[in-house]
Amino acid sequence: MMTESEFIRLSEELFEHIEDQIDENGWDFDCQFAGNVLTIEAEDGTQIIVNRHTPNQELWIAAKSGGYHFAEQNGKWLATRDSRDFYDVLNEALSEASGEAVEIAEL
Repeated sequence: MMTESEFIRLSEELFEHIEDQIDENGWDFDCQFAGNVLTIEAEDGTQIIVNRHTPNQELWIAAKSGGYHFAEQNGKWLATRDSRDFYDVLNEALSEASGEAVEIAEL
């Protein structure tokens, strides 16, 4: 298990990476990072929320399709319920919100 400061640093890098990927690829989302939460809003107002839950060292995604919790396992962020990859879930939620294929590359 990583230290709390390592988890915070890693999650901040991940949030910055997501924002950078959205900007670099020209997808029409507004990103707002505040505290532990990255809010990604589509043109129609649909929001995808990515946040870190420091006590459990988990990343969470909230989207129309549901809520997901991810824990780090062997260098990957996998859903605690069904082991789905963080990026797969995020890309599906962003694609659904934008109506176009979105693929955030892994960090």
